[in-house]
Amino acid sequence: MITLTTYKWVPDFAAPLMRAFRVRWALEEAGIPYNVRLVALGPEQRSPEHLARQPFGQAPAIEDDGLVLHESGAIALYIAEHSEKLMPHNRVGAARATAWVFSALNSIENAVQELGSIIFFHKDAAWAKERRPQVEQFIRLRFGQLAEALGDKDYLEGDFTVGDLMMSDVLRIIDSTHLIDEFPTLKAYKARCEARPAFKRAMAAQMEGFAPAP
Repeated sequence: MITLTTYKWVPDFAAPLMRAFRVRWALEEAGIPYNVRLVALGPEQRSPEHLARQPFGQAPAIEDDGLVLHESGAIALYIAEHSEKLMPHNRVGAARATAWVFSALNSIENAVQELGSIIFFHKDAAWAKERRPQVEQFIRLRFGQLAEALGDKDYLEGDFTVGDLMMSDVLRIIDSTHLIDEFPTLKAYKARCEARPAFKRAMAAQMEGFAPAP
C-alpha cells in the first residue's frame, strides 16, 4: 500500500494549500488506498530518515513497493499511470495530460506562487507593494491564455485528467485575491474541479489529518 508522508502541522492558512493535498486528491480519484506518515517541522523534518524520502526536507513524498518518490507533480503522474480516470490510455492523450501537468507547475504556479508569497509573508513590505501590481498583471496574462486554451470545454482535454487536477489546485493558491473572477470560464472550470467527490474526500482527509497547533 502507498504511504504518503506529509507534515504533522502547518499554519492554518497553509493547511488546505499543502501540496500533499494534490497527492491525496489523485489517490482518491484513482481509488487507491493509502496510509499517511506525519513528520513534524523542525528536527524530524531534517532527519536522515526524512531526507532519504524527500531530499529537501519538504513534503509530500510517497513510498510504494520499494519506490520512494518526491515532488507532487511526479507523484501525481505516477498515480495517474495507474488510473484511467486520470490518464488516457492512449499515447496522444497521455502526452497531452502530462503536458498540462507541466504547464500548471511551470507556466502558472511560478507566477501565482510569487503572489502567494507576497500575500502570506510580505504584504506590508515596501518592495512587495511595488512588485505586486507587476505580478498580478502577469497572472492576468497567463489566466487569459489558459482561458483561451480551455475555450468552452469542461476540462482542458475534454475529460478530466491529472492535468486538470494539477491546474485547478494551482489556481487555488491565490483564492483570496479573486483574480480568477475576471475570467468567468476559468472560475467555472475551477469550481467544476472542486465539486468532484474525490476532491471533497481528499480535502476532508487533509484538514482532519493535521494535529492541533502546538
